[in-house]
Amino acid sequence: MSLNIRSLVVGAVLLASATRPVMGHHAFAAEFDTNKPMTLTGVVAKVNWQNPHVYVYLDVQDPDGKTTTYALECNSVNTLLHKGWTRDALKKGDKVIISAFGPKDMRPLPDGSIHANARSITFADGHSVSAGSSAGEAVK
Repeated sequence: MSLNIRSLVVGAVLLASATRPVMGHHAFAAEFDTNKPMTLTGVVAKVNWQNPHVYVYLDVQDPDGKTTTYALECNSVNTLLHKGWTRDALKKGDKVIISAFGPKDMRPLPDGSIHANARSITFADGHSVSAGSSAGEAVK
């Protein structure tokens, strides 16, 4: 391989490795409805601490004893860290109250959970933290 071709190949590989993948992102209004505020009281089933959104899965029991799991979308890991969260701030088994916006479509996700957008989380001791809702200016 000639020096010019080798330089071209090395340059192309370096250029390709220096780019960041473009990830699609949804607008809040595409999935959630500010006219559907929800207050959910339940037990944390799990927390997915990953980007692009942290998810809190909350088991909520209705008066008839049926349990519904909500997949509550919070903001990104970085945003929550800047708001004072830590990885262990919320754990499986914690009893919490979550203020959220409901989905435009109440059909369950493939895992059976209902998708909603978390606004704030109130712990059993009464302290509350922001979930960094992506509602932004949509909230009046």
